[in-house]
Amino acid sequence: MGIVRKIGVWVVVLAALGVLLLFAMPSYRQGEASIAGKNAWDFPLEVSGKPGHLSDYKGRVVVLNFWATWCPPCVEETPALNHLQKYIASRNGVVLGVAADEDSAAYEKFLRDQGVVFPTYRDPGTKDNHSPIAQTYGTSMYPETYVIDRQGKIARKVIGFQQWDSPEMLAYFDAVLGQP
Repeated sequence: MGIVRKIGVWVVVLAALGVLLLFAMPSYRQGEASIAGKNAWDFPLEVSGKPGHLSDYKGRVVVLNFWATWCPPCVEETPALNHLQKYIASRNGVVLGVAADEDSAAYEKFLRDQGVVFPTYRDPGTKDNHSPIAQTYGTSMYPETYVIDRQGKIARKVIGFQQWDSPEMLAYFDAVLGQP
């Protein structure tokens, strides 16, 4: 085999590896532009009967989770979110759930039955299982989660179910919570 052909083979192999690396990078985000570093959109909410805004959590690491009672992966990840809330609370972190539920009774029952320990808000503007707040963030499926740093900037977006209390995720939050 000639030297030119060997070089050609190596160029093709390196190009293929480069493409694979590109798709594996967190900034690729399934074809959408990375939102890391963008300001989290502020919105009004009510938690435990008290009105407020997402911006009230500035200075804390916020795990903003868009979910719904009718969503099986959301139900499945609730225990891990409860565990994560307990894990990060003492270090100025909070899981904040925003539910895309039209039925307030089903929402309240879910919170009781699942023993939800993190603050939640049922988006009252939800119609046909779509939360306007979630849509503003670009969320089109549930669950979808945004990790927001202490300065109110999006650090990470997670699409779909996540095992929030896995050793890898807890190590990630240890790192995020260690930043000023």
